[in-house]
Amino acid sequence: MSVIDVTKDLDALTMTMTAEFAAPAVAVWQVWANPRLLERWWGPPTHPATMVEHDFTPGGRVAYFMTAPEGDQYHGWWRIVAVDPPTGLEFEDGFADATGAPLPEMPVTTMRVTLVESSAGVTRMTVDAQYATREGMEHVIAMGVEEGMTQAVNQIDGLLAEVTG
Repeated sequence: MSVIDVTKDLDALTMTMTAEFAAPAVAVWQVWANPRLLERWWGPPTHPATMVEHDFTPGGRVAYFMTAPEGDQYHGWWRIVAVDPPTGLEFEDGFADATGAPLPEMPVTTMRVTLVESSAGVTRMTVDAQYATREGMEHVIAMGVEEGMTQAVNQIDGLLAEVTG
């Protein structure tokens, strides 16, 4: 199933991705909460992620890098705002330098993840990205965030099949 919709609203400064998984919400939650699972899907297939820090508590920090096929590394960070297992997560997402320090010239996105399990055991995951400015939103869209996130999220089905057996 995976990604079923991506909606961008430049006036509201939002991009919303909706995906569905044939797994319970507690299993889908683990692909966020477990750093070893998160790094298996957070980057697109050509840019796997490595989680170097994963404090999944309000005020906590997640630091990671993605490695390109040529070996270049692209660093990022999250600041965890709210954690409501197994149904909700909110964090700020930004770009970082090689030391993990935020890049102030790059946009920061507020991400809200909602997991809703149906009576049939299918979990709908909604990822709402809120941008501070239109310029910031246009910048990350031009960088390929929609395509990259779609490719990344589409890896979750295979991972869930592996961990739920």
